[in-house]
Amino acid sequence: MDSQAIDAIFFIAILIMSVVIHEVSHGFMADFLGDKTARHAGRLTLNPLHHLDLFGSIIVPVLLYYTSGFVVGWAKPVPYNPYNLRNFKWGSIAVASAGIIANIFIACIFGILIHLAPQLGMPPYDPANLYPFYKITIEIVLINLALAIFNLIPIPPLDGSKIFYPLFPVSFYPVIKIIERYHLVFLVIFIFFFSNNLAPLINYLFHLVTGLYI
Repeated sequence: MDSQAIDAIFFIAILIMSVVIHEVSHGFMADFLGDKTARHAGRLTLNPLHHLDLFGSIIVPVLLYYTSGFVVGWAKPVPYNPYNLRNFKWGSIAVASAGIIANIFIACIFGILIHLAPQLGMPPYDPANLYPFYKITIEIVLINLALAIFNLIPIPPLDGSKIFYPLFPVSFYPVIKIIERYHLVFLVIFIFFFSNNLAPLINYLFHLVTGLYI
């Protein structure tokens, strides 16, 4: 197996665990706010087998890795019933935001580890001869930042639709209905033709979190 294939497998393994944590965070937030649907469905677990989606967790990441270099993916959405939440509108927004916050938190934790690397006995960062510690932590930060930003896109089933749609005025509802009806088309178009436009923002946040440039 060549090094590129190994890198791809390693990269997608990090992606899978990151999307699993993302989805489990939705479930725990819903559980905290009064809805036990995810708990009863057995989805409050970090076991990837309970969350993987063949298209979003495997096929799309592999295609993107070998075509654009911008890799995102998703797992099966954790089920929840917004009517069981203590507050329908703001509870739904909180549940949708939980996964994004979890990814940002992971990125910040590993960004701090990169900052502390010299104190932890690691060699200085050298992009020309990347030490394994930096390779792993950089990929974790990048993947989690990409997931957080990607999920803010307001196209169902991404979290951005659940965060922003309730805040839009009623006059915007006809547009929302069209987006919801053809969401898969809009999502595929965005992923394969526009997702690279997120790179400058992700790179900026990466530098903000790690102090490094890529």
